[in-house]
Amino acid sequence: EKEMKANAKQSEVKEVRFTPGTDDHDFDFKAKHAEGFLKDGNKVKAYVQFKGRAIMFKERGELVLLKFAERLAEVGQPETLPKLEGKRMFLMLTPKTSKKKKEEKTS
Repeated sequence: EKEMKANAKQSEVKEVRFTPGTDDHDFDFKAKHAEGFLKDGNKVKAYVQFKGRAIMFKERGELVLLKFAERLAEVGQPETLPKLEGKRMFLMLTPKTSKKKKEEKTS
């Protein structure tokens, strides 16, 4: 059992934070970092933090997260739809397993 745990790949959950008014350049910068995390085999938790009255604009937060998932569709796939918990709306992305990596492991 210890050997199996030692051989198992450890994956971390990296977090990326947005606000409802995150601009394009900031969005691109964060998406580029998240892409690197997914390529390294880590999960990414993207969330929109609502402050004060911003909670009234839940749609904006959801659009930011859906745009983020669409942007990273090549390297990651969403586990769930955007979900609101308290003042945070979040989305989990897991790395896609490529066929090339599977073929390399078997040969």
